[in-house]
Amino acid sequence: MELKHYQFDRITLDPNKCFGKPCIRGMRMPVASILSYLSSGMSVEEILTEWPELEIEDIYQALGYAALSMEERVVSLPEGA
Repeated sequence: MELKHYQFDRITLDPNKCFGKPCIRGMRMPVASILSYLSSGMSVEEILTEWPELEIEDIYQALGYAALSMEERVVSLPEGA
């Protein structure tokens, strides 16, 4: 059962694909892979050339999804901790 992220329509989650990791448009292309390619120095153009099934908006949504998942969260600690 494939689910789309409520905020990013190109990010899907399916327990039967890539162990349920967030992927791009139901393909077996995890968001983490795109982030890894970018962090290794590949340009957006190089990624799009290497994987022609991807679109530039896929990469932008992968970045947005990563940014959202890294947002600061406040955790309350018990007093005296």
